[in-house]
Amino acid sequence: MQVEDSEILDKFAIESTRNEAFNLLLKKYQQKIYWHIRRLVIDHDDTDDLVQEVFIKVWKSLSNFRKDSQLYTWLYRIATNESITFLNRKKQKNNISLDETAGYELAQALVDSPYFDGDKAQLKLQKALLTLPEKQRLVFNMKYYDDLKYEEISEILGTTVGGLKASFHIAVKKIEDYLLNTD
Repeated sequence: MQVEDSEILDKFAIESTRNEAFNLLLKKYQQKIYWHIRRLVIDHDDTDDLVQEVFIKVWKSLSNFRKDSQLYTWLYRIATNESITFLNRKKQKNNISLDETAGYELAQALVDSPYFDGDKAQLKLQKALLTLPEKQRLVFNMKYYDDLKYEEISEILGTTVGGLKASFHIAVKKIEDYLLNTD
């Protein structure tokens, strides 16, 4: 039985049921957040670290959650921001520009990962995704893998629905081109 977000928030507001509420939140969202972050940063260990950081932030901030957005969009926003910050720090630390070099390094990490168990088609799709600019990849992942509505993605990324639709459309075209023109 899936617990409602309102029940989690109500339990979190009470000191004696706060830990129970957080465990319910983890059970409901941890795997979704893991895969959202994993598709962005690729590396399993980095993803695990980021998931931990995200839920530490959630623990510290949940009592201030204003309920003017849905809980999962708030969680996705935190996870997305943490992932982008991590990737930007990694690019700066390794002196990598925002071009295909970063995508190549992430693709190589994917190929070398003992945690990747996909077939050749999945690997090719992941490599195609890594050629996309960061925002297009984010939008594609949220729409395609997480099955979020444009309005939800708009709330998470703070972008217009029209802009998101354009980004998704361009991303799909680039992915199609990559899949058709590479071996």
